[in-house]
Amino acid sequence: MRIATFNILNGRTPQERSVDTARYAAAIASLDADVLALQEVDRDQPRSGGADLTAIAADATGAMEHRFEPVLQGTPGAWVPATGGERPGGPAYGIALLSRYPVLRWEAFRLPRMRMRSPYLLQDPRRLVWVREEPRAALLAELDTPLGRVRVLTTHLSFLPWCNGRQLRTLARRVGHRKMPTVLAGDLNLRPRRATRATGMRPAARGFTFPTEEPTVQLDHILLAGGLYAVSGGAVPLPVSDHLALVADLQHDPSRR
Repeated sequence: MRIATFNILNGRTPQERSVDTARYAAAIASLDADVLALQEVDRDQPRSGGADLTAIAADATGAMEHRFEPVLQGTPGAWVPATGGERPGGPAYGIALLSRYPVLRWEAFRLPRMRMRSPYLLQDPRRLVWVREEPRAALLAELDTPLGRVRVLTTHLSFLPWCNGRQLRTLARRVGHRKMPTVLAGDLNLRPRRATRATGMRPAARGFTFPTEEPTVQLDHILLAGGLYAVSGGAVPLPVSDHLALVADLQHDPSRR
């Protein structure tokens, strides 16, 4: 089973203001992922030509099931936090999960965040700014796969270092006991040591994933538990986004707990 996670930057590059949907679809198809976790996903946004980027990715990868989970509703400049109870459709921004295998159960939940403005040190140029953290969510799917029943979660955590660790620990507690094969895939905005320590899960792939030009840090992760292990994996450069994708080919051995 091949799993991939990719922060798509709305399907564009940092130098672009609009999305080439054909190039985006080709990039997604090249991953050949059976299960695909996406972050920074647009739906019906002017900057991405009104496209449903989750649906385009599903067509490109041959996913039989997919779900988009908004964290923000509306358009840039007029964002409102999504609560999970909105009617389907309309402009939104969030995360997505796609699967070539049947989904037995979906679940989405909100993660804690700082509701007031917080100080953040920019590196280039180096200066202190005050930022308002956007809402964060996680999306879970239980899949019927050739490896058996597998639970897959995706999320995009805060870039604030005192917030993302709390969010990841909250997510790990929510997942609970991991006898079931479990995968956590997403842009965690954390280095590998913090990500594995906070979850108690094993990394499936290593490789610098940010930025695309001369990457120096791994912020994107595929973490495993419940007897899953990787036979191959690594970071994959693609012609969209400011992140590299991360890909891993998985097997299952119940004796590996």
